[in-house]
Amino acid sequence: MVKLNKIAGFLNEYLKTSDFDDSSWNGLQIEGRENVEKIVFAVDAGAETFERAAAAGADLVIVHHGLFWKNSDPSIADWNKKRIDPLYNNKISLYASHLPLDAHNEVGNNAEILKMLGAKATDEFSRHGGQFIGKIGEMNEHSTIKEIEKKLQDQLGAKCISLSFGTEKIRKIAVCSGAPGYAGFFEALNKDVDLYITGDASEVYMAAKDAGFNAIFAGHHATETAGLKALSAVVEKKFNTENIFIDIPTGL
Repeated sequence: MVKLNKIAGFLNEYLKTSDFDDSSWNGLQIEGRENVEKIVFAVDAGAETFERAAAAGADLVIVHHGLFWKNSDPSIADWNKKRIDPLYNNKISLYASHLPLDAHNEVGNNAEILKMLGAKATDEFSRHGGQFIGKIGEMNEHSTIKEIEKKLQDQLGAKCISLSFGTEKIRKIAVCSGAPGYAGFFEALNKDVDLYITGDASEVYMAAKDAGFNAIFAGHHATETAGLKALSAVVEKKFNTENIFIDIPTGL
């Protein structure tokens, strides 16, 4: 059993939460019971996540996409009240980490995807919130897009959309999970990489074709599961908590 404020404090420091100017209100968003024994990790805050956490007997939920965003109405009313009732009724806390978890050098979504593909991080790109989020890495051996797709499908549950217009031998990869949009694509295009991997698909078909460039869109949700699993292992080791990852695929 560990104090909630001790876990939250560790996460704030480990993830360097204060370094990011994020649209998400990162950190402890809902305060529940004082002591924590069981933690649920999930990509998205939401009623289904909270209900499953309550059923699992969790004391704390840690998510990538939290409840509170700087461009949304923070009122705890109507549907927004109903969705968090499982937290309040069961005294469950909620912690959110958005950009800090994307960018982290050890357990970040992009760092983890590179590790998954056997690539070593060598550079950064795609600045958001005052910090670089994306990672560039190199594999020891060349691979093909099909082989990389297979790893993403097997390990992330990703449903890949690929634009295979570049080299058939992939070694240098740029990765930026989630939704970096057109800016992320064009920055990767100018980074002299063999492949760009991201989450959301952008309408860049013609640009990729004309530039002779490879891209894989592996899904917003799928590309943001790896960091949470890695963070769960760090928290479990440090605090000896019982941790569970709950995956609720969105198809996006």
